Amino acid sequence: MNSVAATPHAHSAGAPLPFTRLRAAVDDLYPRLLEAILEQRITPASRFTEDSLKQWFGASRADVRRVLTQLSHEHIVVLRANHRPRIAAPDAEQTRQALHARRLAEGTLVRLACQRPQADDVKRLRGLIARERMEVEQDRRGAAIRLAGEFHLQLARMAGNAPLAHFLSSLVPLTSLAIARSEGSSHRCCAWQEHLALVEAVESGRVAEAMMLMNQHLDQLEQTLLGSDLGQYIVG
Repeated sequence: MNSVAATPHAHSAGAPLPFTRLRAAVDDLYPRLLEAILEQRITPASRFTEDSLKQWFGASRADVRRVLTQLSHEHIVVLRANHRPRIAAPDAEQTRQALHARRLAEGTLVRLACQRPQADDVKRLRGLIARERMEVEQDRRGAAIRLAGEFHLQLARMAGNAPLAHFLSSLVPLTSLAIARSEGSSHRCCAWQEHLALVEAVESGRVAEAMMLMNQHLDQLEQTLLGSDLGQYIVG
């Protein structure tokens, strides 16, 4: 897993969020908001509303509401009637269950992807890896975590099983949030390198190798988040 050294910025419940007006395009709202959460610029202790997000990101209330709803379906944001939105705080058991479900799903998905490696799909995966590597090198941890998750989702789409890919899309964001909330020293392993090895195995149709690499990748993620090395910075 990749390490991106950074210091989370926690905020008290009454503190304003550290944003200038971003003037994000509507299409950028989801990744920008997600990255702000993964970078700990918005934390479970932060107080925010649809109106404040509208102002900070230069988006319409309808678009803010749409993105918050999507993030709530992904277990990143908690929405309750007559309450402010808040960022979820997954505990160890929730993280453990998500990782177990990911292992079951991604073992099948990577096997299916090896059976139908299309050039355009492989090109997209390599593009995500290049962007992930760039964000790592620029020490943009939130963006790197988001792109690492997108890599797994793109690989799932490549497998050609829509229900299973949809199931994985409900698990990856929660894992990304757990990674973002981890604390500690940098980890020396690089997720983009592990992702590259996976792509090469999938592209060549080496099923056994691809499945082994995926299992090792998820083993490392579980050990980092839940094992004796709990809290090291990684990108899954």
